[in-house]
Amino acid sequence: MANAAVGDDVYGDDPTVNELERKAAEIIGKEDALFVPSGTFGNQLAILTHTKRGDEVIVEAHLHIIMHEVGASAVIAGVQLRTVEGKNGEMYHKDVEKVIRDEDIHFPKTGLICVENAHSCGAVVSIENMKKIKEVAKAKNIPVHLDGARVFNAAKSLRVDVKDITKHVDSVMFCLSKGLSAPVGSILAGSKGFITKARKNRKLMGGGLRQAGIIAAAGIVALEKMIDRLDEDHENSKYFASKLSKMEGIEVKFDRNDINMIFFEMSDEIIKEKDFVEKLLEKNIKINGKEDGEYRFVTNKDVTREDIDYVLEQIKNIIFSQ
Repeated sequence: MANAAVGDDVYGDDPTVNELERKAAEIIGKEDALFVPSGTFGNQLAILTHTKRGDEVIVEAHLHIIMHEVGASAVIAGVQLRTVEGKNGEMYHKDVEKVIRDEDIHFPKTGLICVENAHSCGAVVSIENMKKIKEVAKAKNIPVHLDGARVFNAAKSLRVDVKDITKHVDSVMFCLSKGLSAPVGSILAGSKGFITKARKNRKLMGGGLRQAGIIAAAGIVALEKMIDRLDEDHENSKYFASKLSKMEGIEVKFDRNDINMIFFEMSDEIIKEKDFVEKLLEKNIKINGKEDGEYRFVTNKDVTREDIDYVLEQIKNIIFSQ
């Protein structure tokens, strides 16, 4: 990073950013790509670029875009979100078809459909499901955007090339951080025309970066070195889940253990949430409190099998010392 060749990315002359974008577009199977500060930024930039103010965007009810992006689509793009109830992040295509708006003076226009794979609940969405949703969208001339923050995890889990997933969407955002381990940054990819428009919208949103090569350099390492090692994280996640589930009173969500995330429930009768978080922190283990009644652990390149055994041992000690 310190030795990266830099220029001014707003003018398109930072060679390291340009190389990152070229490489990202090639790997993800799109014509062009754009470096952005974060996953949320990339998703919201896609919505702004695809839609017009007042449009309606169809999303699965627990999509990251609606659950964890601060209502940004209403503020930035001026659109409303219409939810479809899914299972583990997967919408049934017939349900999507039902909520697409007809032309009517009372209705907003359906401007975009958003999907997520791998889903932030820890599950992977099937390619067949994505294909069917794309067919519905194409018939109505509606673009599809993929929140692919962990799309390479999804590809590894499904044992396919990532292009087999992304060919069923018009645009895709993926994170260089998270499983790919870069310290900062995400990519938005799509057609050349879409990215040209998105580049100007990125500037509008305050994402015009200057000597960004210093962080883009880490993104190049992420693409070259970190994709093929994701299986290790998945194996560690399954090991963690299996061992954790053997502890009395802990319910592991195995139906959402497709990638590198372990979700589990544990009653406050066993240990209060605040005490659990604090006692783990005393052992140098950080965990968030519950969300919707669940705790979550995530494996990554800096988490070894020995680390997992240590965490499991400390959880056991904390629970059974109550």
